[in-house]
Amino acid sequence: MKPHVFLARRVSKEAEAYIAEHCTYRKWEKDTPIPRSQLLREIADAEGLLISGGKIDDELLQHAPKLKVVSNMSVGYNNFDLEAMKRRNVLGTHTPHVLDETVADLAFALILSAARRVPELDRFVKEGKWTNGDDTHLFGVDVHGRTLGIIGMGRIGEAIARRGKLGFNMDVLYFNRRRKPDVEERLGVRYCELETLLKQADFIVLMVPLTAETKHMIGREQFALMKESAIFINTSRGKTVDEAALIEALENKRIRAAGLDVFYQEPVPADNPLLRMPNVVTLPHIGSATAQTRHKMAMLAAKNLVAAVTGQTPPNVVEELKDLL
Repeated sequence: MKPHVFLARRVSKEAEAYIAEHCTYRKWEKDTPIPRSQLLREIADAEGLLISGGKIDDELLQHAPKLKVVSNMSVGYNNFDLEAMKRRNVLGTHTPHVLDETVADLAFALILSAARRVPELDRFVKEGKWTNGDDTHLFGVDVHGRTLGIIGMGRIGEAIARRGKLGFNMDVLYFNRRRKPDVEERLGVRYCELETLLKQADFIVLMVPLTAETKHMIGREQFALMKESAIFINTSRGKTVDEAALIEALENKRIRAAGLDVFYQEPVPADNPLLRMPNVVTLPHIGSATAQTRHKMAMLAAKNLVAAVTGQTPPNVVEELKDLL
């Protein structure tokens, strides 16, 4: 008999077909997130769960006595209660590698958009405000040849560094939990302490996972160290930043601008002051949102799911749960 799984989000047709070869399954059909109460009902007889976000905690695991694996269709897995999963011997997997280049593209899109005021000036033209005359009020800042600071030199951080160094001739600084001499040699980037990076960088990209250690990693103290001309980019997780401190820094012109793909609360509330600031580029958490990348993520999530429920070793078990193998 095939193992039974539940798909709590839509996946590509190819990924669904792959799952169907090996498992029986039910799926959530809508684009909106599945309500928690319905998810708890759906997983009562499931051996595997494919999801993207949504808290995996004791409450959920109590409703899923047969569960062997939660396959997260995401590189991040801060939605996993790792201790609860360990207690119940439930594996957790994720989808690293396949989205690195796409997220790096988006980080640079935010850098360029904030530096050259692209969304702001797009509105300026469309609203009929463009007239002949002095254009100094339309000036942005150069990206090429400036100093890029990357906080978090994982795979995506490396891809961002490569774009900055080789594509824009930038001086690239980085801060990471562990120094990476091989990356320094290969890309010509320089390691420095966080305080030094914040003081020297013209563009600061935050690219760290959300953990207890990184929550509010960037707050008032860190914004105070940045140049007044600095542009801050967050493509990691919203809670890695003290959002009130970011708003304060922008309102008080402690920094020049920001480019944000993530927020403390998502979807971002309509009354969030960041949405009213012309010097803030805002995106709806679309770091990996291309058809090609999402297909690759779905296939990897499907393979992780099927492997675990058919007695094989999933290719991408999260580091903290590998002892369960």
